[in-house]
This record gives sequence, structure tokens and C-alpha cells, in this order.
Amino acid sequence: MPNIASAKKNMRKSRAAALRNRAQRSALRTALKKARVAGAAPEVATEAVSLLDRAARKGLIHKNKAARHKSQLARKAAAERAAAPAA
Repeated sequence: MPNIASAKKNMRKSRAAALRNRAQRSALRTALKKARVAGAAPEVATEAVSLLDRAARKGLIHKNKAARHKSQLARKAAAERAAAPAA
């Protein structure tokens, strides 16, 4: 346990950040799982993309990882549209 006041504050800050990061990462993973389900609504994929952009902007995940996930979601959506019977 730190004795110096600034070290105590840094510990409080890092614990708070770790909790926040864990919650945001969990929400992101959940959104991605929901978006990958076959027949998911476009709004679900849009929400996942929004969370990916925010996570990359905030440094929660790397920007290339966010881009890779967005690309995979877009490819899956395009494949589902192509496979759907023409109305």
C-alpha cells in the first residue's frame, strides 16, 4: 500500500479506470456477439460499430482491431443480404 499521497491517488484512479475499462470492454463484446447472430437487425450492427469506434478513440482497443471487427461485420451483413431471397 502506498504511503505517498500522490501514489494513493494514482492507485484510486487506476482502480476506477480498470473498473470502467472492464465494463466498457464487456459491453463491447456483448454488442459484437449480438451483431454476429444470423438475422440480427441492422440497428444492432450499427450500435456495435459505434461502440467499436468509441473504444478505439478512447484507447480501449487498438484502432486496427476496431477496423478489423467493423470490416467483418460489414462482410457478414453483405453476405446475408446476398443470400436473402429477392423480394
